[in-house]
Amino acid sequence: MTLSSAPATLAALRRLLVGLLLVGLAGTATDLLLLAHYGDAWQLIPLVIVGIAALAAIGVAAGRPVPPVVAIRLFQATMLLLIVSGAAGMVLHYRANMEFKLEMDPSLSGFALFSSVVRAKAPPALAPATLALLGLLGLTSVFRRRDDSPSR
Repeated sequence: MTLSSAPATLAALRRLLVGLLLVGLAGTATDLLLLAHYGDAWQLIPLVIVGIAALAAIGVAAGRPVPPVVAIRLFQATMLLLIVSGAAGMVLHYRANMEFKLEMDPSLSGFALFSSVVRAKAPPALAPATLALLGLLGLTSVFRRRDDSPSR
């Protein structure tokens, strides 16, 4: 790779990462909608955050109308929000499963309880980690972008 092709390659990789992020966000939103994950206000939170993240990704990809630094900072904040909501969702799903499992079998404890909780099908305890993964993918797509040459 020549020095002159490095910026073009980096820009192409960033576009690819943002494209993958958008596909992941669309798939996650579709999954949440098909599962009717909108029964109460708490369940709407991931749908709203996914929508905001999609808009932020489109904004970063387009690069307009706000200055690039502002767009990148907003995008990074949105990706952090995805990560935090993914972690919070895992905690909420885990607690709901644990409460149900203990109601069904109060003798469960330790690793047996943990194993039963994380393997529960509804709500899937680890599914919200997808949001965190998408947030990390988004952050990767703008890693050190502010350091790029002004010609881009």
